[in-house]
Amino acid sequence: MQTYLIRSFAVVLHLALAFLYCPNAEAADGRPNVLLVVADDMGWTDLGCFGGEIYTPNLDTLAKSGIKFTGFTVSVSCSPTRSMLLSGNDNHVAGLGTMAEMLTKEQVGQPGYEGHLNDRVVSLAEVLRDGGYHTYMAGKWHLGDEPGMLPHDRGFERSFSMLVGGASHWADMNGILPRDDPAKYSRNGKLLESLPADHYSSRSFADFLIDSLRENRGDDKPFLAYLAFQAVHDPVQVPEPWLSKYRGKYNDGYETLRARRWKAAKKVGVVPENAELADRHPMTRPWDELSKDEREVESRGMEVYAGMLEAMDYHYGRVVDYLKDIGEYDNTVIVFLSDNGANPFYSVEYPGVRGSEFLDKFDSSMENIGHPGSNYAYGIGFASASSGPLDKFKLTVGEGGIRSPLLISGPGIKGGSQSDFFCYVSDVMPTLLELAGVDHPANYRGRRIEPMRGRSMVGLLDGTKEAIYGSSEFVGGEMGGGKWMRQGDFKAVMVPQPYGTGVWHLFDVVEDPGEANDLSNTMPDKLKTLQAAWGRYAKEVGVVPPE
Repeated sequence: MQTYLIRSFAVVLHLALAFLYCPNAEAADGRPNVLLVVADDMGWTDLGCFGGEIYTPNLDTLAKSGIKFTGFTVSVSCSPTRSMLLSGNDNHVAGLGTMAEMLTKEQVGQPGYEGHLNDRVVSLAEVLRDGGYHTYMAGKWHLGDEPGMLPHDRGFERSFSMLVGGASHWADMNGILPRDDPAKYSRNGKLLESLPADHYSSRSFADFLIDSLRENRGDDKPFLAYLAFQAVHDPVQVPEPWLSKYRGKYNDGYETLRARRWKAAKKVGVVPENAELADRHPMTRPWDELSKDEREVESRGMEVYAGMLEAMDYHYGRVVDYLKDIGEYDNTVIVFLSDNGANPFYSVEYPGVRGSEFLDKFDSSMENIGHPGSNYAYGIGFASASSGPLDKFKLTVGEGGIRSPLLISGPGIKGGSQSDFFCYVSDVMPTLLELAGVDHPANYRGRRIEPMRGRSMVGLLDGTKEAIYGSSEFVGGEMGGGKWMRQGDFKAVMVPQPYGTGVWHLFDVVEDPGEANDLSNTMPDKLKTLQAAWGRYAKEVGVVPPE
């Protein structure tokens, strides 16, 4: 008996000491959970809280319960933004100087152009996992599709992911590029040969995340849950009842919708009352010049897109409802953003598609748009409409390409407020690490890690700061030859052809988010200052211009 008591005491003492000296044990109790939600290719005014007519009650509720950021900036396309989001660094440092699909011969093999999340950075999941968090992911990865580059390899203990840039939302695994067909998926570090017959992306990813949260419920460890929706990236596809809900809603065309969104954005206060609407993009055909059949197809694409977004909102809401059911909602920081603006491509315009037989495998007739076997992207007209008062769209460094809604809610965050100050996607990881009480490492598993370039936004969340970048500081970016540099309210920007002029322009994007009034002739010195700052930035991060 005495021996048993001694052994029992020793075990209790060992556990007590382990608790006392484990750096994460005490912090894990009460540290906030994180639900990080990313939409794919969503336009700036698609949400109701940004002036959209699409029914998004759950995300609109998130905006009311937290802070709505109107000056939040991302990259022009999917993987560069995701690399910054999950590293806190610039995309050229993190390995996605451009998308792997767009690498030119000059860029292949260059530092920062590995085409996947590289070893110079450590991921948000890796840092939080080592800091005592559970880490779960469901959805689009697009940061490497080979073994050693998968979500499981970069810190997610449970994951179900589409690994490529875009694919069918159904179980058929059809890619949107010949090089990615069939599309690659992984589950918990293993590549999948097939998907369940009832797979639909938004529902299935939400299901997996809920199941992951349920698996470790009650073990007192906080969690990072990364819900990277494939929606609303093309092909536009959605089941009923959303497939039919918006029939006839967009028969007036994309020009009418854009003007309506521009007015609505002013009404909800996300742009100034005097903000001008930029001219119709010259590559967009006037609606009244389209044939009846063309107008019907264009309208149908937007109808299905709207249904996809509402379905995404619904499945996001299911995850939130589950957090409420298990008593974790009040201790969860929720972050929502889009990875870039609305996509101007039609399906035929993707690399390797035009002139090939790839699209012959699909039935993209108007009657089949939205159904399995279709492959339709809604194109430049409705992409411009989704941007609303902002100029341009995805793949450009116009505001419509790089400005994203950002919603953040959670414990200690003032509800129903709005911040119009500039912040950047690389600021998200420093913010979440500070909220979690976890430091960013200088070294990780024997390799040196680049310090984060982003800044914590905690001061904006708790009300102790109005801005995290001073009016004299410079922040810029590059992708695909597009260049931009911010200083305070001013933005110098160069959009290459065919979507832009290929020359630098200057805008006050706070008063003129539509980039309608070029100031380069009236403020030439300011433009030169910003151009020089961009040159310094490019040298710092190692920009390699495309051919």
